[in-house]
Amino acid sequence: MIETGVVNGRFQVLNLKHMEYILAAKMKCSKLFIGINNPDALHTKESEADRNRSEKSANPFTYFERYEMLRMALREFRVPENEFDIIPFPINLPEYILQYAPKDATYFLGLYEEWDAEKLGILEGLGVRTEILWRKTPEQKGVSSSCIRRKIALGEEWADYVPPSVYQYMKEHHLDERVRRLEKMRMDEKSLI
Repeated sequence: MIETGVVNGRFQVLNLKHMEYILAAKMKCSKLFIGINNPDALHTKESEADRNRSEKSANPFTYFERYEMLRMALREFRVPENEFDIIPFPINLPEYILQYAPKDATYFLGLYEEWDAEKLGILEGLGVRTEILWRKTPEQKGVSSSCIRRKIALGEEWADYVPPSVYQYMKEHHLDERVRRLEKMRMDEKSLI
């Protein structure tokens, strides 16, 4: 087991596939730093590999809301609080990553699509140690946050795709209503094109 690991993601609906990734990395290290991508509008920019990543509808939650959901989900999965930290992770502005994350850690990734390969290249460009947890096709990925946001917008069932604590937090804070409104606006705009 290594001392320190890092994972990162937008977690713009923290789902069970995210938890699979986080927990797989945690099993390999004593302390895990969980980086939140696109922590704010200043640290968000477009990527050729995934143009939708920077859209408002794809980023409905604040850094704080995602921090809270991650913290609750990790508790729910019984990860001791002294074995993880949650940090901003400005993946689109890599020159700032090591302002928040430890350089001497192992950075874990799951590779599914072009954007994941771009993230790997960014991290390798920083000279940090990387480890691929798995390589899968987009079809093997399973449910995605964008799929869950679409289900919320269409009034379909989505509770089974997220940790119960995340579902409860989103309902209590009416975040599902925000997702619905932003996703419907995005779908309406696309239908006009």
